[in-house]
Amino acid sequence: MSRHTRKYQCKKSTLLEYHEIIECIMAALDAKSPYTAGHSKRVSDMAEILCGLLGLNRNETRMIHIAAHLHDIGKIGIDDAVLNKEGKLDEREWEMMKTHPQIGANILDKSHLLAPFSKIVLHHHERFDGKGYSYGLKGKEIPLGSRIIALCDSIDAMTSKRNYRDIQSFDFCYYEIEKNLGKMYDPQVGQVLLDHWDVFKKYILKSREK
Repeated sequence: MSRHTRKYQCKKSTLLEYHEIIECIMAALDAKSPYTAGHSKRVSDMAEILCGLLGLNRNETRMIHIAAHLHDIGKIGIDDAVLNKEGKLDEREWEMMKTHPQIGANILDKSHLLAPFSKIVLHHHERFDGKGYSYGLKGKEIPLGSRIIALCDSIDAMTSKRNYRDIQSFDFCYYEIEKNLGKMYDPQVGQVLLDHWDVFKKYILKSREK
C-alpha cells in the first residue's frame, strides 16, 4: 500500500469519525429539544455556502462547516424548561441561555477531534460592535468562523417559526441584517451575503420543502 493511499484512508477514516460523533451529538440535542431539529444543519449548510462566496479554502470551509453544525451543542446543558419555554425568556432564563456557547466549548474541548472547533463555537454570539457574549469581543477579535455562523444563525432564526412569533419575511430578514452591519455583524462578510441574497433565499425555501 502506497503512502498516498494510507494517507487518503486515514483522512477518510477521520472524516467518518467526525461525521459519526457529530450525528450522535446532534441527535441527543434534537431529542432534548425538537425545536432545534434541523436548525444546526441549515446553519452549517448556509455557512458552507457563505465560505464559498468568500473564497475561503477547503480546510477553512471544512472547519467552519463542522463548527456551525456543532454551534448549539451547549444547549444540552440548558434546563429543558428554559430551552422549550413557550414565549420569551425572563432575565434569569436569558442569563442561563447565554451560557450555552461556553458549555458547548467545554464539551468540545474534551475531545481531541472536536477541540479545534471549540473557539468558533464559544464566540458565535459575539457582536461586531463588542456588545455580544460570552466575552464581549469585537471586530476582527472574533474568529471569522464565529462571524459567519452569527449571520447564518440569524437568518435561520428569523425565517423559522418561534413559540412567540411567526416566520419573518425574507424582506424583513434582509433589512435586519443590512441595518445591523457593523453592529451585530461583520460588515464585509454580511455585505457578501446580502449581495448573494437570492442564493440563501433559494436554500431556505428548498429546506422548508423537506
